[in-house]
Amino acid sequence: MNAPSTVLVTGGAGFIGSHTCVELLDHGYEVIVVDDYSNSTPQVLARVERIAGRFAGAVYELDVRDRRALSAVFDRHFVDAVVHFAAHKAVGESTRMPVRYYDNNVGGTTSLLSAMHAHQVRRLVFSSSCSIYGAAGGGPLDESTPARPASPYAGTKWLCEQILTDVCRHWPQLAVVSLRCSNPAGAHPSGLLGEDPGGEPGNLMPSVAQVAVGRRDRLRVFGGDHPTRDGTAVRDYLHVMDTAEAHRVALDHLAEAPGLRVFNLGTGIGSSVLDVVSAFGAACGRPIPYEIVGRRPGDVPELVADAGAVARAWGWRPTRDLAAMCRDAWRFQQLHPDGYAGSARRPPG
Repeated sequence: MNAPSTVLVTGGAGFIGSHTCVELLDHGYEVIVVDDYSNSTPQVLARVERIAGRFAGAVYELDVRDRRALSAVFDRHFVDAVVHFAAHKAVGESTRMPVRYYDNNVGGTTSLLSAMHAHQVRRLVFSSSCSIYGAAGGGPLDESTPARPASPYAGTKWLCEQILTDVCRHWPQLAVVSLRCSNPAGAHPSGLLGEDPGGEPGNLMPSVAQVAVGRRDRLRVFGGDHPTRDGTAVRDYLHVMDTAEAHRVALDHLAEAPGLRVFNLGTGIGSSVLDVVSAFGAACGRPIPYEIVGRRPGDVPELVADAGAVARAWGWRPTRDLAAMCRDAWRFQQLHPDGYAGSARRPPG
C-alpha cells in the first residue's frame, strides 16, 4: 500500500504517542519523536525501546510552536509522514485556561503544517477527539453529527479540523486522516507504559488507578445528576493499544486519497463513571471509594461514538473491552505506584 516508512511523531513521549511509537516500530516503521515533556518524561522513550527492541530514530526536545527548531528536524531527516499528538488535552483545565489551549493546540498545528509545506511532506494523521460533538445528544454519534464543542479543548480540535479542511483545499497534494478518538484508557500489557499525568489527573482512569494504589483517598465524581442511567457521565472508552493500532492503520491508508478524511474511533459502548469504578474495583480486587461533587465545566452528560465508518473503510475494529483496560491500567499502576520512578518532570515552556 505504499505506506510511509519514516514517521515523525509529535508528542511521542505522551500517553497515546508512546504506545503508538511501539506500534509503529513493531510494524517496521522508523520513528522520529518530538516532545517538550510538558506532560511526559524522557524515560518513557527508553521503555518504548525496551518493548519494541529497537529505537533507531532520533528524539528532539522541542515545542512544536518553535518553527525554527521544528524546521531543523525536517532539514535533518527525510520524513514521509507525520502523526500529530502534541496538544494540551484536559477538558476541565481548558475551561480555566482557554487562551493557553488555543495558543498551544492550534498554534502547534499551524506551525507543523508550515514546516510540512516547506519540506513537501504531504501525509498527516491528526489525532482529534470525539469531544468535538459536545452536547450533540445521545449516541452513538457518527461523523455526520454537527460539531458542538462544549470546552475550549474540544474547540481547539474542531478548529484544527477546519484549518486542515481549508489547507487541503489549497494544497491538493496533502493527504490527511483525522481520527476523532474516544476516551483512551488502559496501558501496554507489559506494564512498562501507561498513563502518568503530571499533577492531578484530568482523566477518569488514572484518577481511579491512583485511588486504587493509595495515592489519593477517594475519587471525585463530577456530577451525579446527569440525565443518564445512574446520574454520572457516560463515555466511550477505547483501549490505548487499540487507539495506537488505529493510528498505524491510518498511516497504512494515507496514500489512498488526497484531502481530509475523518473517522471516529470508539467501541460504540457507553460506560458511566460508576461503571468504570466498578470495573476497576473488579480488576484490583477492592472497592474504589468515591464521592459525588458538582459537575465540571465543559463536561457533557453522554458522548458515545459510532465507529462504523472506519470499520467499513479499512476493516478495523477495536478488540479490547473495559475489563481489559482496567486490568492493564492496574498492572501499570501496581508497577509504578508513584508514576515513572525517577522521572524528572519539566514545566511547560
